[in-house]
Amino acid sequence: MKFTTPEAIRLALLSRREIALFDLRGEAAFATGHPLFAANLPLGHLEQRILLLVPRKETPVVVYDDGEGYAVPAFDRLTAIGYTDVSVMEGELAAWKGAGYELFEDVNSASKAFGELVEARRHTPSVSPQDASALIESDADLVVLDVRRFDEYQRMSIPHGISVPGAELVLRARTIAPDPATTIIVNCAGRTRGLIGTQSLINAGLPNRVMALRNGTIGWTLAGQELDRGRTESFPDVGKKEREDARSAARAVSYRAGVKRLSPQQLEALKDDRSRTLYLFDVRTAEEYRKGHIDGFVNIAGGQLVQETDMYAPVRGARIVLADDIGPRADMSASWLAQMGWDAYVLEGGFDGELATGEYEAPRPPAPEAPAITAAELHDMAGDAACGVVDVSLSTSYSEGHIPDAMFAMRSRLPDAVAVLDRFGRIVVTSEDGYTARFAAIELQPLVNAEVLALDGGNGAWRSQGLAWVAGAGQRLTAADDRYRRPYEGTDNPVEAMQAYLDWEFGLVAQLERDGTHGFFVI
Repeated sequence: MKFTTPEAIRLALLSRREIALFDLRGEAAFATGHPLFAANLPLGHLEQRILLLVPRKETPVVVYDDGEGYAVPAFDRLTAIGYTDVSVMEGELAAWKGAGYELFEDVNSASKAFGELVEARRHTPSVSPQDASALIESDADLVVLDVRRFDEYQRMSIPHGISVPGAELVLRARTIAPDPATTIIVNCAGRTRGLIGTQSLINAGLPNRVMALRNGTIGWTLAGQELDRGRTESFPDVGKKEREDARSAARAVSYRAGVKRLSPQQLEALKDDRSRTLYLFDVRTAEEYRKGHIDGFVNIAGGQLVQETDMYAPVRGARIVLADDIGPRADMSASWLAQMGWDAYVLEGGFDGELATGEYEAPRPPAPEAPAITAAELHDMAGDAACGVVDVSLSTSYSEGHIPDAMFAMRSRLPDAVAVLDRFGRIVVTSEDGYTARFAAIELQPLVNAEVLALDGGNGAWRSQGLAWVAGAGQRLTAADDRYRRPYEGTDNPVEAMQAYLDWEFGLVAQLERDGTHGFFVI
């Protein structure tokens, strides 16, 4: 087994050499502290995501935990899949901290720290929730643009807000607010997306007065003001002139940021270069992507890509190519990625040939051949006390719905479930589509005396047959730290948690300075 020191990892980050640094803990544990450019890859879902996250198997990959014992099995799994440069961080997370290096809390920390740096350097204008509310109530010439995902917007939003996910802003704002006298307020749930969205419009030269809603829906709530629920207003189509104006403005911004452009033929040359990792992202809406996209491009809205880069492009030092048949969404997204230190490109053309349709199917290593049972056969055993069902899906997926009487367990914590499972003579393991269940069934078999089977097709196969389905917390055999509850999610977060989150964000610029590895710049 190969080990790498924290000092060597930091040097790779400083010198812009490619490196993927993975924290193998559950997301909740990851959020308590990690290196700035670490990405969360829970051990139980490693096979599900690794080929998408690290497409080049020669990439240097470093894994670590915090004493849980996840690093060795992760090393073995990665090398078995075919990764050739895998190492374990020597001394685990404690060694990173012991070397005097910074630990960043929460998730998407690099993107959030960058957003704070943008505000500090550009003095991005903002408006308090109280003043914004007064403007809305006075029927001022004003529009409120919500830059989050549409599902987040529907869950809770600022009164009169319109859903305009971040990368759509520069393309759509001139149509939504054609009068330069109209004030534009940009909001997200907290700070980052609102700040980046506001600064995007300013960078693109929009003549309107543009302000971020200070601290987003969190700030609105802390000010004692009511949020709307279930709004459906979305951005409009844009005319030819507005498209061209947005395209010209966004291109000028990307040029200032150092974004490079390439033709489809040049893209093929980059694909042939096996010395560098290459990410291909289509930053349009999901609806546009499904109707037709360039084969091989993964869909992620540009604003979310900038906000959650670690979740989609964890190889620091990689190349990123963005595609957009109109242009401004790729240009603006790439401008931010370039400022965050990425080798960013925008693809010119490529949409005039034959296009793929539908969803992107992420590559995965083959699942092992585990003994299996069909949904119909499992249904016939309903009420059999000797048969237990274990669901190793994400805990959020399990809570949203699961097979009746199925028990939740994290795959990485299966040994913790043995005491309960030993009472069964047969155990059926399931997951979202049955993929992870096959791995878990193989791993559980030597731990118990029962026969262990995987549900063929998982919960998807069960539901496709119209069989009973229940929601709720259910029975949990292990801790459920695979998901971190964001303080800006939902409508029932404690006031203390929301305020603590904002306080943490306010300190990120100073933490970036202490860390010294980020390489960010702000145009």
